[in-house]
Amino acid sequence: MSSSPSPSSSPRPSSPAATTPPASAQDAPGGGNQLLWGLAVAAIGFALWRPVSPREWLGMVDWQTMGALTGLLIITQGVERSGVLQGTARALLARTGTARQLALVLCAVAAVLAALVTNDVSLFLLVPLTRELAAQARLPLARLVALEALAVNAGSSLTPIGNPQNLYLWHKTGASFGGFMGMMAPAVGVMLLLLFVTILITMPASRIQVSPPTAQAPTQPRLLLLSAVLFVGFVASLELKVWVPALAVVVVAFALFQRQVLMKLDWALLATFVLMFVVVHQLVALPWMAHWMAQLPKDVAWPTYVVAILTSQVISNVPATLLLADGTRQLSALAVGVNVGGYGFVLGSMANLIALRLAREPHGLREFHRISLPFLVVCAVLVALLVV
Repeated sequence: MSSSPSPSSSPRPSSPAATTPPASAQDAPGGGNQLLWGLAVAAIGFALWRPVSPREWLGMVDWQTMGALTGLLIITQGVERSGVLQGTARALLARTGTARQLALVLCAVAAVLAALVTNDVSLFLLVPLTRELAAQARLPLARLVALEALAVNAGSSLTPIGNPQNLYLWHKTGASFGGFMGMMAPAVGVMLLLLFVTILITMPASRIQVSPPTAQAPTQPRLLLLSAVLFVGFVASLELKVWVPALAVVVVAFALFQRQVLMKLDWALLATFVLMFVVVHQLVALPWMAHWMAQLPKDVAWPTYVVAILTSQVISNVPATLLLADGTRQLSALAVGVNVGGYGFVLGSMANLIALRLAREPHGLREFHRISLPFLVVCAVLVALLVV
């Protein structure tokens, strides 16, 4: 699946210093800025080509998604600063024999969480822990996070509540909760089997080497409790569509009790999402896009499946779903296609962007594509042969 070392190979770094980021790296922006600059150039190009008013620009942004992302970023930063991740990571490493076993555990948890609490929320819970695991042992962080991104995309594909595109198509198809899961189960089975094989290929079977304990900041149980309470309340508020007051509560709470959390917010990730919304809206408004959509066969499954995958690679799978849903009667093929389309290029799924930014790994984008692009090709073919 990837040009990464085979299972029998040892991790490339030969010393803890080569794999463990310095203390300041936790505050570094990490990988993904190439995408931010690329989107900025595209947005400027559209602004010059098809000028629109500032109000129209603001209308292109999904502010509910941005509010949810901002709140979760703040809360995640609070959990990290509480110091609990260091102890959790060391306990998990003590109970895991090899890097491959650890990857299997993390990906299994990621897939299950994604099916229950959506793919982005599961990443906010797991990627910071994974970063701490990589800091304490000789582990390839970028590779682990790439595998977790694959895992959450697979797990979230199963249930109607796992991701936004499924929620939309669930209501549009009129299927029952169990009926929708039954429709998606064969494709998800292929994804999970392929993920298992990918882990065997890309993760070494060598023993985990834990670095000697270093001086750590004391654990802050009150900050952890505050973050946990805010997390539960914030997620519940998102389900109730009252994200504005919920976000205000999160911001005020940390401003009063832990201002440093707000100061460490990843503004680059937020800017990336804003620019992505603007660029995607500009793309789908192009006349040739509407003409192309009109030519799509409405009664044949495989063209819908293929177009859903390809469109997701360009504008992400959620906008692709909204764009294609009214132009085809093959909604099951569309559902499978946009979920498979979450693999491949980083823009295929918003979860990919979140995973890479949370990882803060300078070469994360390159490592992600080394794994995700071959995964997409194999997965798309197998699902087409066995499911569509």
